[in-house]
Amino acid sequence: MSRTNKSSVSEFLLLGLSQEPQQQQLLFVLFLSMYLATVPGNLLIVLAICTDSRLHTPMYFFLSNLSFVDICFSSTTVPKMLTNHIVGSEIISFCGCLMQLYFLIVFAYMDNFLLAVMAYDRFVAVCHPLHYRTKMTHQLSALLVAASWVTANLHALLHTLLMARLSFCADNKIYHYFCDVVPLLQLSCSDTHLNDMMILTVAGLLMIAPFICILISYIFITCAVLRIPSTKGKWKVFSTCGSHLVVVSFFYGTIIAVYFNPSSSHSAETDTPATVLYTIVTPMLNPFIYSLRNKDLKGALRKLVVRKKFSP
Repeated sequence: MSRTNKSSVSEFLLLGLSQEPQQQQLLFVLFLSMYLATVPGNLLIVLAICTDSRLHTPMYFFLSNLSFVDICFSSTTVPKMLTNHIVGSEIISFCGCLMQLYFLIVFAYMDNFLLAVMAYDRFVAVCHPLHYRTKMTHQLSALLVAASWVTANLHALLHTLLMARLSFCADNKIYHYFCDVVPLLQLSCSDTHLNDMMILTVAGLLMIAPFICILISYIFITCAVLRIPSTKGKWKVFSTCGSHLVVVSFFYGTIIAVYFNPSSSHSAETDTPATVLYTIVTPMLNPFIYSLRNKDLKGALRKLVVRKKFSP
């Protein structure tokens, strides 16, 4: 493929989830409602943790970072889709598409890394409770989060640069509501073998390694719980870790289904619903999942709401 074809496509058309006008109206209301639930819900989690000194622990520090990332994650895709619907345009520029792709990868992998770090935190808390304060220090917590940000940004830069080198010759219709790796690879008229290899190797390693870390952490946690003599004690530990396990199942199930197959085997009908789950539904549910059985967090949220209500 000649390099002259590289600039033939300067913009893409984001065709969204449906081309039916009635369905588009319904999807607009649905996505707007979910976004309006995602941002305030996660923002309340961040504010509650920041303002309550009792929650200044590694577990809640990681949770506040996860909530912040979830706000950014949803904000990378949903506002653009809603804006396109309002103005009646489906266009996104080539540079805008690459920028959206970059931030999408950053926040997706930040979710991935933070879930692994949170699993390790629970492992230390359950299996080494007497040494928890000495092992999970504030310095280590900050270092783990900082390392996650650096790795996620470098990884996003790699895939964005690989995508920028491809040629897009004629077809510019993306049957999706955002610029994702797989739909873009399907549109390219260049050889995408290197991109596919990077997804299956580098991306696979950075996705599977944290997942294995989570599995190993929960194997040790399960073994430790089984040694607890009282049923009440066992239930307390499992209820603490249950919220994290639910989020992990949602996130990794959809990620693996969408990305870890050759790009030629994907279709918009199967991939799009799965991406909605991890880009919109999971960030929306996280505040409810993590605060539902957490008395400390519910108490902090209650205090925050009351303080805002009665403040002058």
